[in-house]
Amino acid sequence: MEYQNTSELLVALRRIEGQARGVQRMIEEGRPCDEVVRQVSAMRAAVDRFSHRLVASNLLACLEDADLGPEMMHRIDRGLRALSEIRS
Repeated sequence: MEYQNTSELLVALRRIEGQARGVQRMIEEGRPCDEVVRQVSAMRAAVDRFSHRLVASNLLACLEDADLGPEMMHRIDRGLRALSEIRS
């Protein structure tokens, strides 16, 4: 499968990977639970944003092949952006 915005997706994954390493360090250092949970929460939000970007970009790519026309594609894109804002 060919992914749209591959470089953007990889940057997001590397950021998430860095956050995971940070949580590992925090555990090794014995940091307080509330600090670790806060970082895990941030990492989880990043994974959610990544998942949305992945699905949205590839859904749009599939729909472009369906020849729905520019107005329908614009509506779908607007809907996906609205969902993205709700998740933020």
